[in-house]
Parts: sequence; structure tokens; C-alpha cells
Amino acid sequence: LTPFSASEDMRSTWQGKAGRSPLQALYESDQFEQSSLQAVHQQRRELLSNVCSRYTRKRRLLQRDDLRHLVVDDTHGLLYCYVPKVACTNWKRVMMVLTGQGKYQDPLEIPAHEAHVPSNLRTLSEYSVPEINYRLRSYLKFIFVREPFERLVSAYRNKFTLSYNTAFHKRYGTKIIRRHRQEPSDRALERGDDVRFEEFVYYLLDPRTQQEEPFNEHWERVHSLCHPCIIHYDVVGKYETLAEDANYILQLVGADTSVKFPASSKTTRTTDDMTAQFFQDISPFYQRKLFNLYKMDYLLFNYSIPSYLRIR
Repeated sequence: LTPFSASEDMRSTWQGKAGRSPLQALYESDQFEQSSLQAVHQQRRELLSNVCSRYTRKRRLLQRDDLRHLVVDDTHGLLYCYVPKVACTNWKRVMMVLTGQGKYQDPLEIPAHEAHVPSNLRTLSEYSVPEINYRLRSYLKFIFVREPFERLVSAYRNKFTLSYNTAFHKRYGTKIIRRHRQEPSDRALERGDDVRFEEFVYYLLDPRTQQEEPFNEHWERVHSLCHPCIIHYDVVGKYETLAEDANYILQLVGADTSVKFPASSKTTRTTDDMTAQFFQDISPFYQRKLFNLYKMDYLLFNYSIPSYLRIR
């Protein structure tokens, strides 16, 4: 495969509908005050760039496989790198509205399972090399991130504690229990539906895990899914400021004002306090090893070491 040259050392050069860069469009727009929001996004980009230059010594070119998480909206000139457990279902719904030529009006009318059907959205990996390079150079690129351990606990809760996720129990739960539980019952080995968080941590830290296959996207590190040191994202949205950042992006690309990002439900959300409870039973030794595994995501996206960790 020919590597994608446009992504090697490219500053974002997205040209909006009127041929302006996203930041020019932003500064000239009546819809935005010369606001603290602009400054926040500028700071996020600068911090990301600084961390990348400090920690990535050897540049590499993107391969087609690196682009499977980049969803394309050719109508609005938009590339979205989706990260599971960071409002990606709602973002995929919004992208279906943006790309659907009027087929969908309201993101919340789209069933969650339909948002994840691969054929409903195109990813950048499906395009030819010249088309890929053009979109990397010209489209507005954005990503949404979340506190790494909060995202990890959210993935664990969703995939291992809910009875309907039998595919994950069979695919991962049985292997985790077989390797990381002393004297497992026959039932546990067969069903894999009662994985403890501690066992999940051992699985993540077991060298065999990544030797055998890449991490599942639900617990893969953001920097491995979206390559933010190779692809220069115009907007780094955060789960903690989801509504404001989503609105900012939709206005920036001139989306129809009727397209609204769905309000998130707070009822079952994994919070910092909840995450702290899950880490209570993890020893300081394993806390540190796990932090080191996700350290680049902490650095790149400016998250501080959680106060509940006993690794200082």
C-alpha cells in the first residue's frame, strides 16, 4: 500500500465551504464571540503538538488500517475519529444525519445499533490514496476524548457487567477467567459473564494479550485508534465539555441549525467517584503499571493523574 504522504508532517489546512481555514472561518463568524472557547481549543491543539514532539521520536506514515476509525462526511468536509465510550454512538448518529441527504432528521430517531452498522457510514480507509490525501489535507478533522480510566471503567461496566453482552463474555470473558482466575468454575469458564475488574486489569497488563491480537477498540488507547501525532486534528473535543464542543463543531462546518447533538443521559454514566471505587481493590503496583499503559493518553489530552491512585 502506498503510504499517505499528506499526513506525515501536515498542519491542518481545512478549507471550509468558502475556501477559508476553520480558524479564519471561526474568527470571521458572527456566531462566535472572540471567546474563551476559541482559546481553549487553541490550547488543546498546542499542548497536543508539544507532547507529540516530545514523545514521538520517529515519524511514521499512515497505513490504510490506521484510518478505519475516521468517519467521512463529504457534504460538510468533515473527518471524525470515533473513540468508543466517548459519546461515539451519538456522534455516529449525528454523522448519519449530516451525510444522509435528508433521510434522517433527528439523531435520536436512529436506533443505537443502526449507528454502528458499518455500511451506514463511510470511513477514510475505503477511499483511494489520492482521495485519502485530499481529505486529510482539506477536511476539518475532529476527535473526542475522555479521562482514560473513566473510559476504561465505562468499557468494563458495559461489556462485562451487562447480561446482554454475551458476545463479549464469550469472546473475552472466558479467556480472562481461564488465565486470571484461580480455580474457576466450569460455569464461569463456559459463560465468561462474571469477570471481575481486577481480572480485567490483569488481562490488559498480561504481555500475551497484545502479542496475540490488538486490544479491542473499547479499551484500546486513543493515540493508537486515532493517531493524533500523525493526523493533526483541528478540534479536540472532550467528554467533560461534550455539549459545548459538539455545538462548536456543528457551527464551524455550517451544519443546518436543526441538527442538534443529543443531550447525554446522566443516569448510568461512569463518573470519577465510581471509577475510584473500582480502583480501590487494585494494588498500587498494578495501578502504576496500568497508568503507564495509558500514560500517553493522559499526556496528550492533558488529564492529570487521578487523585485516587496510590502510585506517588
